[in-house]
Amino acid sequence: MAAGDDLLAGQVAYYRRRASEYDVTAYGDVDAARARITRVVAALRPAGNVLEIACGTGLWTSVLAGVASTVTAIDAAPEAVDIARGRVKAANVRFEVADVFSWAAAARFDTVFFAFWLSHMPASRFEQFWRQLRGLVTGHGRVLFVDEHPDVCGKEAYAAGSEEIIQRRLGDGSEYRLVKVFVHPGQMSARLHQLGWQSCIRRDGNDWVIGEARPRKP
Repeated sequence: MAAGDDLLAGQVAYYRRRASEYDVTAYGDVDAARARITRVVAALRPAGNVLEIACGTGLWTSVLAGVASTVTAIDAAPEAVDIARGRVKAANVRFEVADVFSWAAAARFDTVFFAFWLSHMPASRFEQFWRQLRGLVTGHGRVLFVDEHPDVCGKEAYAAGSEEIIQRRLGDGSEYRLVKVFVHPGQMSARLHQLGWQSCIRRDGNDWVIGEARPRKP
């Protein structure tokens, strides 16, 4: 069972509908989440002109704004972007509703960042996505990411016969099918190496993975 365009469209529909409840359902204690996000961003050291992919409701954007020269934050869910715009008023931040797979950047970025986006990308799109990233970063640019470790995969309900499609239900009872591929640090590093990236990926606590990748020089 593979993830196609219809599944990705359903995934966007899920996050559009979940936007109003996302912060509490994803993080629980939002104040504690902000403290952890601040610590993780400080450890990753994003700088310069930053592109944030899948910015969601802006919890990460608000911290990125404090350390970046500029932040361009994109997300395919307009309801989430509306919440982010209300949360982040920094003058150096620009929001845009966009699907990253079809989005055309006007310039390259010193840092590309995404939190909990990589695991929602089908395995069939992985190579394409990292080729796209190579065209988005400057010559000395970095890709930074945060995601979830396989040790917490038990919280998801996988569709029969699939290792990447899960089933989720929102508070209103509506059900959706999404992609969820947890990030194993060693396997991810090896795959990125094959694609021409050097990376450093490690765990943060028992649930998160944080990583940095740079294109290898010829």
